[in-house]
Amino acid sequence: MFSDELLKISWEETTDKIYGSTEADVLRALAKKRCDVDDFMALISPAAEPYLETMARLSQKYTMERFGKTIQMFIPLYTTNSCTNSCVYCGFHVQNPMKRTILTMEEVENEYKAIKKLGPFEYILLVTGEHPAKAGVDYIAETVRIARKYFSNIKIEVMPLSTEDYTRLAHDGVNGVICFQETYHRERYKDYHPKGMKSNFEWRVNGFDRMGMAGMHSIGMGVLVGLEEWRTDMTMMARHVRYLEQHYWRTKLSVNFPRMRVAENGGFQPNVLMSDKELAQLTFAFRIFDHDVDISYSTREPAEIRDHMCALGVTTMSAESRTEPGGYYSYPQALEQFHVSDGRKTADVCAGIRAAGREPVWKDWDDVMN
Repeated sequence: MFSDELLKISWEETTDKIYGSTEADVLRALAKKRCDVDDFMALISPAAEPYLETMARLSQKYTMERFGKTIQMFIPLYTTNSCTNSCVYCGFHVQNPMKRTILTMEEVENEYKAIKKLGPFEYILLVTGEHPAKAGVDYIAETVRIARKYFSNIKIEVMPLSTEDYTRLAHDGVNGVICFQETYHRERYKDYHPKGMKSNFEWRVNGFDRMGMAGMHSIGMGVLVGLEEWRTDMTMMARHVRYLEQHYWRTKLSVNFPRMRVAENGGFQPNVLMSDKELAQLTFAFRIFDHDVDISYSTREPAEIRDHMCALGVTTMSAESRTEPGGYYSYPQALEQFHVSDGRKTADVCAGIRAAGREPVWKDWDDVMN
């Protein structure tokens, strides 16, 4: 399990090594066809900042070789905001006195129909809060069963499950699972997740092993930028990517780097802020580090950044996202989990992608491929 591998790695020593990277380390990494984690650390270090244009060209080259001029389109559907966790940074946390919604199957199907009117989406991401008693595996399986009538690529972002439950959902039609580790800092993790299922660091970080053992076609992972030193956290995720590739080589991997914003209402404030330039550097570094990994930008990011980066390394993007349960049809005014930056219509997002010389792709998975 990956938690055992993490025990062998010092957070502090990793941080020191990143910030101790030299220009020679960066040049060595840029000259290699296949980078290791040490090279990745050099590429995300401050020493690499003068080489961003070179990194951008390499990132674009490797993306073109592996993915061509395509951007995979997806759309999320939040089916519930009911949650038992106390994540200090999340609007859905259990102490928040808000109205909790769990969509009925009729409401879920209405959401699917409304989504299909927004654009020819075939890839849907079903998102739930973590409340297994009210929206557990049976509930998820039923939403997937109905989704199969409307979408060919169904992924889920739910509470970490057992291998047996992942296997069941794969048989029910789930093509992939996305889970955000949030941070790999074991000691600090509990500060951000004091109560609930999510407070168990090992159960969450080893969930990716369970997905792999269940034979999931796709595994998505991410770090929430704003909790801990982002360069160190991303290095831990890069190690995790290499580990998963070695142990579950049939599985496709994707990464995401959501950035927290400064709260305007006295809520949780990020400990770390990542600039647009640093986001670009990280994206280029991940593509150079791993030519095959899918890099996803959600509507958290502003339109101009997404339009620019879709030609330089990003391979998957969402459009017209609603981050509240039933936001497309049933409850359009409900409380969002996070604020969307790119609020353009689907057609406008696609126009921006085409203006960058890329083509939106709606379908890359079907049952015949299983």
